[in-house]
Amino acid sequence: MAANDRIAIRWVKSQIGYDRRQRATLRGLGLKRLNHRVEVENTPANRGMIDKVKHLVVVEEG
Repeated sequence: MAANDRIAIRWVKSQIGYDRRQRATLRGLGLKRLNHRVEVENTPANRGMIDKVKHLVVVEEG
């Protein structure tokens, strides 16, 4: 798998005060705690999940 097939995501803002579905989306992306960084595959499903919590995460492509 090439390097551009993955996206690095870092959780930068607390989920407190947000809907539980957004918390579940963070878990679904594999994020466990604030400032946790994970790499996920660049798929439409993952892109949609990232779009739902874009105010809580930073995407680091490349």
